[in-house]
Amino acid sequence: MGTKKQLSEEISEPESYYFELQASWGLTKHMGGLEATRKLIEACHIDKDSYVLDVGCGVGITACYLAKEYGCKVVGLDLSEMMVKRSKERAKRKNVEDKVEFKIGDAQDLPFNDGVFDAVICESVVAFPKDKQKVVSEYARVTKPGGYVGMNEVTWVKTPPPELVEYMSRGLGQAEFLNPDGWKDLLEEAGLTGVVARVYKTSALRQWASEVRQMDPRDYLGAWSKFFSLCFKSPAVRKWIKEVSTPPRSVFRIFKYFGYGIYVGRK
Repeated sequence: MGTKKQLSEEISEPESYYFELQASWGLTKHMGGLEATRKLIEACHIDKDSYVLDVGCGVGITACYLAKEYGCKVVGLDLSEMMVKRSKERAKRKNVEDKVEFKIGDAQDLPFNDGVFDAVICESVVAFPKDKQKVVSEYARVTKPGGYVGMNEVTWVKTPPPELVEYMSRGLGQAEFLNPDGWKDLLEEAGLTGVVARVYKTSALRQWASEVRQMDPRDYLGAWSKFFSLCFKSPAVRKWIKEVSTPPRSVFRIFKYFGYGIYVGRK
């Protein structure tokens, strides 16, 4: 399906046009940027001999980084056909097509046998499905005994005002963020052991800088160019902008309430 067709239709579900916007924009992001990705990789003990599943791979930034910088084999999985297309384009540009492959698939029903991967990772993924426990249990199922499941997820570090929770969910594809104990519990309920949680606070400036560092300048500028073009061409994008154009006052103190967490457990 082409970008124009996907984004020219009126889409009723906010999560649908939020993700299609990101795919068409060519930019997916997560809290902490490349620094957080490196922390996640280290915590999951990933090296050149690892076989890694990157769930919710988006446009393939982390999967291609792993293949290029660590030399390991990676499978990137995403529910969006457009995301997978963008990922394959990135792998070709980065010359890592021999080490990374991308598949369409659902995190709630992973298309893999039990015990396949040395590490299963995700970045800002588990916040979106309704049945978070089912997702994390699937991660554990496809991980080898002794392997690791690792997540980087937006985390409430202080109880937020209800209107801020509602606004963030509405603007970010119906995402539901948890506190550190909530994320840890998902890993433990999936049967993982030695669960470690490291929570980090950040700021708007640090988050923006981390995103810029993670992307090639050409990709970053190209993404913004596509975004502004879509603002004019796409009713769905204008609908999303309308959803987020009237934030509560507490949004200007958002980094007082949330940061991100690296959560890792071993099978």
